[in-house]
Amino acid sequence: MARKKWMKGLLWGMGGLLTLIVVAVVVVSVIAGGNVKAMDSMVDLVLAELRLDHEVTPVDPGEYKEMTLSGIMKFHVQQYDIEDVGNLSIMRMNMGVMQMATVVITPRDKNLPLLSADYMYILSNRKAYLEFYDVVEQKDDAYMALLRDLQTLHEDYAYLEDITTSPAWYEHLLTVTAYKGADRKADEDLKGMLLDSLHVYLEHGDSFPVLTEEQQAKKIEITMEYTDGLIGKGGISTDVFKKQLGDQETKKFFDKVFFGTAQ
Repeated sequence: MARKKWMKGLLWGMGGLLTLIVVAVVVVSVIAGGNVKAMDSMVDLVLAELRLDHEVTPVDPGEYKEMTLSGIMKFHVQQYDIEDVGNLSIMRMNMGVMQMATVVITPRDKNLPLLSADYMYILSNRKAYLEFYDVVEQKDDAYMALLRDLQTLHEDYAYLEDITTSPAWYEHLLTVTAYKGADRKADEDLKGMLLDSLHVYLEHGDSFPVLTEEQQAKKIEITMEYTDGLIGKGGISTDVFKKQLGDQETKKFFDKVFFGTAQ
């Protein structure tokens, strides 16, 4: 009799645990679905902002369009050419409990900084990393005015929580940065920070002269000192790709698609 009661209690306990697991899976699935919608909305708005005054032409990323790393991180990659600016790459990843979108503009045609934006959706939490990299030869008055206006703009978002980042070898290349944390209620604020930054970036860039072939070559050379440095010296995201793809294949992906320096 005691054994039957023990077995009955065990079955009830297992049933309760299974119910909790099912509920948790459903809740995560619902939250993940909302996060995917928020992520896709952000990407769509970025493309819409770019297309207001620029021709944005899709480029086939080939074998890198869909990538799976570590068996669970599934990346969807898009590549574009932005008229009179350079390469645009958009990478989205969905692994259930976390979604991530990365937007990188690698300017080739004008004296603009490299723009990198990472947006992470971790259940109900958010992290946004917005960085502008100094990959130019001449820091003229127009370039410095752009950086000042970006810095002023980011002060409008000072109410969002700042995130502390780990030291990195490329810190000397960073100009204007914003590292923010929030919950899903701040999705529109985080989206606004990126779109407003992009608007200032493009507005200033429209007045910049198109670089000569020689100047473009120099700009790509400077940019590749940074991108090759990621391969040689490492970076948080780069290390994930290097571990799965190896150094040579990661460099090929960076050069052809992610930064587009090989075009």
